[in-house]
Amino acid sequence: MLKKPNTTSELKRMNMKQILLLIFSFSAVAVFAQEEVTKTGWNFGALPTITFDTDLGFQYGALVNLFQYGDGSRYPGYDHSLYFEVSRYTKGSGINRFYYDSDRLIENLQTSLDVSFLSDQAYDFYGFNGYNAVVHPGWIDDENEAAYQTRMFYKYDRKLFRVKLDLQGQFRESNFRWAAGFNMLNFDIGSVDIARLNEGKDDKLPTTEEQPGLFERYRTWEILSEEEADGGFVPTLKAGLVFDTRDNKPNPMKGIWTEAVLVGAPEFLGAESSFLKLNLTHRQYFTLIPRDLSLAYRLSYQTTLAGEVPFYYQTQVITSVLKGASSEGLGGAKSLRGIRRNRIVGDGFFYGNLEARWKFVRFQFINNNFYLGLNGFFDFGRVTKNIPVDTANVDAEERPDFFRENAEEMHTAYGAGLRIAMNENFIVSVDYGMASDSRDGESGLYIGLNYLF
Repeated sequence: MLKKPNTTSELKRMNMKQILLLIFSFSAVAVFAQEEVTKTGWNFGALPTITFDTDLGFQYGALVNLFQYGDGSRYPGYDHSLYFEVSRYTKGSGINRFYYDSDRLIENLQTSLDVSFLSDQAYDFYGFNGYNAVVHPGWIDDENEAAYQTRMFYKYDRKLFRVKLDLQGQFRESNFRWAAGFNMLNFDIGSVDIARLNEGKDDKLPTTEEQPGLFERYRTWEILSEEEADGGFVPTLKAGLVFDTRDNKPNPMKGIWTEAVLVGAPEFLGAESSFLKLNLTHRQYFTLIPRDLSLAYRLSYQTTLAGEVPFYYQTQVITSVLKGASSEGLGGAKSLRGIRRNRIVGDGFFYGNLEARWKFVRFQFINNNFYLGLNGFFDFGRVTKNIPVDTANVDAEERPDFFRENAEEMHTAYGAGLRIAMNENFIVSVDYGMASDSRDGESGLYIGLNYLF
């Protein structure tokens, strides 16, 4: 019988053993390496989804990514990509996602469609404006008897339904593209369902009435208005300009990918409050050793230009194209690896990533082209524009436990990762990042798909 991992450290050791086994297995078949196969027609990659979380339970499910390469003349470019994922946690959270991407559905037009329902019974919430919001690790550490309050102190329940359509078209024969899109997000927010998380457990979590968390306190202090506190509907329109000279989209060896994107939520479409945001992102790729070693970096700046943004939308990181199930942060798998998810939330922010990427093994297996890659990275970011926080209703003695003035500075993290790629486009990623400052957490292990940028 398999022994269920009962600590985070034990789970990480299991994951690292699985990673090393994958490296060994793929390296072993590398002796059969042959010339690369040109793929044609339909091909697919599929993976089971199996993880474990103490509070959410086991995650189970599967993902499938189908690629249509046509006659193979554009390989590794594809004509159509269809992605399906259905996964669940035994305590109720999950991902239900369909994503379609093609430049052949409509001639000369890149079309991307995402339809997702994402449920998260323990969504991270640490307050606003980075280090200006104080985080107490002991309050959520159930082994720290002196300080512990509840593991759910910095959490709330969030359900998100999303429909996202993105279009891009080229300006004649240039490397410039225009970008446009329509996005509908519906946020359903509330306190963590403690009763559900306590089902079948002897060691019960305290209810939010017995031990209110940060979300409940912000509501009591009226930092979060009653109108915002239960979520809302956010329809947005997007317009942007993209400059793209990448030689390969999944993992470029050279080129530039720069974009300027405006996203607005107008009230006439049903938004609770209207706002306008700007995102500027520059990515650049350098070849150090042809086909095998590259250096890549990303710099991004996002800010609110007008209006009032609901707090539940402030975690969204704007991009011209959505590359994963979510684009949120700062902190976590998609932005600053090793830093607590959503640790850095502001009305404006800046962040960056620097990566060295090495493809150290190439081989053929089951009539498909594979490579193994390693990458080392350094991530950084900070709030540049604060979300207004009115602490008038906070007891003066409590304020130092939750708020600091002018404490925000650069957050940094570093780490390494593994990539397993099939036919250049289906890429399994494993990253392990470590925070440089204990105020941001300790470390994080992330298993997913694709390079970060």
